[in-house]
Amino acid sequence: MLSSPVVIRYLGQVPYLDTWHRMQDFTANRSSDTRDEIWLLEHEPVFTQGQSGKPEHLLNTGDIPVVNVDRGGQVTYHGPGQMIAYVLLDMKRVDSDVRKLVNALENSIIATLGSFDIQSGAKKDAPGVYVSGNKICSLGLRIKHGKSFHGLALNVNMDLEPFLRINPCGYAGLEMAQVSDFVADPDMTLVMQRWVSAFCTILGLEPLWES
Repeated sequence: MLSSPVVIRYLGQVPYLDTWHRMQDFTANRSSDTRDEIWLLEHEPVFTQGQSGKPEHLLNTGDIPVVNVDRGGQVTYHGPGQMIAYVLLDMKRVDSDVRKLVNALENSIIATLGSFDIQSGAKKDAPGVYVSGNKICSLGLRIKHGKSFHGLALNVNMDLEPFLRINPCGYAGLEMAQVSDFVADPDMTLVMQRWVSAFCTILGLEPLWES
């Protein structure tokens, strides 16, 4: 049985800082009646350094800006061709905690990739989703006053070169993968739709797509 509705918003390609501040404002100002939301988007090129990040993992960032942010985790890269999903959820409403939400994010990506015949899995000691040891999806969350924000980044069809300028998620030499390694010219909209369906099914949410 479906529980609470969740508003799905597609924001297009947007700057990181503006979107981060919008997430903070949404979370700080929401009430008990505010509907949960999921924001789907792509970012302009940016490195983000989480709360566990260390400067030595920034190797040669060049002309790509680095933003220190309030999510968990370490450094990663965002850019065009990467599916970003920010989950703005009331944790009590979805009967979840941090571990359950991380599992839901990982398992929904695994199911989405499986729908494209890509076999993937998660690791207990390194959050995210991996294909043959290469990372295809990164996770980073923040829970504040029982409300979640930030989310995941799935590499779909992007330039992976900037990942060579950092130690992704703090792991030197970690290789990255993307959907286009396995599927010719993957459709971003289809990937987003399949992920929303998988994620909402796991948490028992009813997706309401906003135009």
